[in-house]
Amino acid sequence: MTGSEETPSFRLAYVPGVTPAKWVRIWNERLPDIPLTLHQVTAAEAPELLRAGDADAGFVRLPVDRTLFSAIPLYSETTVVVVPKDHVITAAEEVTVADLADEVLFHPLDDVLDWDAPPGEPAFERPATTEDAVELVAAGVGLLVVPQSLARLHHRRDLTYRPLTDAPQSTVALSWPEEATTELVEDFIGIVRGRTVNSTRGRQAAQSAQAAQGSQDKPKRAQKPAAGKATPAGRTARARATGAQSAKSAKSAKRGKPRRRS
Repeated sequence: MTGSEETPSFRLAYVPGVTPAKWVRIWNERLPDIPLTLHQVTAAEAPELLRAGDADAGFVRLPVDRTLFSAIPLYSETTVVVVPKDHVITAAEEVTVADLADEVLFHPLDDVLDWDAPPGEPAFERPATTEDAVELVAAGVGLLVVPQSLARLHHRRDLTYRPLTDAPQSTVALSWPEEATTELVEDFIGIVRGRTVNSTRGRQAAQSAQAAQGSQDKPKRAQKPAAGKATPAGRTARARATGAQSAKSAKSAKRGKPRRRS
């Protein structure tokens, strides 16, 4: 467990573009006595936060150092190009990297796409953040390629975006230090993977299953009928004895009856 044994808690980091609300809600329903605290960090900061033990697990963007971290890939995002609403690109439903060859493209320092070579014409300088790059796109001096969640996060009314079909994609994963796979981490993994509260892989369910198995292994004692109550077989035997006695009495009575004289 994390924290003190008296007050355990779970610390979850997440990078921009990830919305952990659904998983947090399920955690609070299943483990109401263990508070979950959220820490939003940049994609570059997330690995160091986990390595330092300042978070138990985190939603990060791959790749991560697999010699230090375990990771469960969750989904890959659509990559989009962010453009002004009056840009010629908005006439198309989707575009390719080749369509951006003559465009100035910003490549911010916190870019999360693994480009071999960024497309388009390079800008005069690299913006420090994606948010700064969005402001420059709104100023009409260039375009920006990002995962769709970041385009939505930095949405502006004067901007829109189009899918970029042949660009690299960013994959979001749940990650944690491999040497710190605690019971609470296992609980959160179960929630993210969609295990139900009664899943046999859950700790509470496993304990219930063991208890149930123990009760099945105990020899069952033969139940005796309650006093004054006869079993079905007893009732049948009694009925037969009563019937036989009645028939015998009737026969004896018939033999002892005097005959009438004519």
